[in-house]
Amino acid sequence: MKKTKRCNFNAGCKEGALYFFGFIGAAVYYISTATGFWMGILGFLKAIVWPAFLVYGALRLLGM
Repeated sequence: MKKTKRCNFNAGCKEGALYFFGFIGAAVYYISTATGFWMGILGFLKAIVWPAFLVYGALRLLGM
């Protein structure tokens, strides 16, 4: 008898929720500190890629 693998589509739910709440927090922070409309747009774009800023800062702090 052949065993079949079952996929668990809810496996990534926690990470997605963490990213979403991080995105909302980053968007609120960057947009609230913006000095103009285009800086608000730039803040929104920064909020999309906030994990990259986090990893960059951590690696810089560790001296890598």
